[in-house]
Amino acid sequence: MRAEPLLTHEPPSQVRSNAELYAIALVQAETAARRYGELTASGDESFKPVRAVFEILEQSELGRARAVRGVCLAVLDKYPDPSSLNWTPTEIVPTEELADFANSSLSTPYGAWALAVRHRKRGFAFWTYVISLATDDAVRAAAEDMARDALRDASDLRRERRLAWRSERRRATEAAAHDGHSELPLAALLESLLLRDIVEWSNGVPVAARNHLLAVACSDTASLMPDRSPATGSFKEIQRRAVQRAERLASIYLDEADRADDHDQLELAQRLAAKAVTRLADLQTIASAG
Repeated sequence: MRAEPLLTHEPPSQVRSNAELYAIALVQAETAARRYGELTASGDESFKPVRAVFEILEQSELGRARAVRGVCLAVLDKYPDPSSLNWTPTEIVPTEELADFANSSLSTPYGAWALAVRHRKRGFAFWTYVISLATDDAVRAAAEDMARDALRDASDLRRERRLAWRSERRRATEAAAHDGHSELPLAALLESLLLRDIVEWSNGVPVAARNHLLAVACSDTASLMPDRSPATGSFKEIQRRAVQRAERLASIYLDEADRADDHDQLELAQRLAAKAVTRLADLQTIASAG
């Protein structure tokens, strides 16, 4: 699977002073809090469990902003000043990621925590760039503190992500045991629709990305003919729909593995689930890359 860089834009130049560093940290924390906060007011009743996660994330970023102000006051005897900025701080919580998440009918608390983990990993990557470019010892030391904080936060968020995953799997297993029916017939239809989505998606990307997409869709890419029929939505809609269908398929196969009552059924479901999870990760990576 292709590795996607966390930072689409590296710091354009070194951070020359702690005043500049704390101003950057404050802007990033306040921006993250504002963007998480926007999601706390979105969605219908079904979005309520996810909204609760973003409320926690918003408060966490507001706390981070207060901490940055406090450290800056203690070190420099003043609060962070936006006029200290020499360039626009790198995005840590991009609006595009949050918009895609808010618009997905399959958004879950697990997905929200996973997104937050990615954001803190991005913060860690940003501060490591600052450290590598720094020539001032005080700036390097402060950036190292920021990087350590980001790593610690990511670790805490991973724990919440694991708890959410276990909770969601438990509910899915209980629901499957209650209704007792298989969704494999639906999976067959979704596989066909997903293949069409991916072929449509591949029509709108460069050759290298097209080959990658088609390889994700089918091991025998030579058997896939170009789709000349009219597109069934905008490029972004096709992308989002494909990822949603891939999410649904991974969920179906995992549920089948949970409810399997013999070895052969379990082995088949686990094999389908493993392929579906890998495919989902590939599609999410390609979609995030644009």
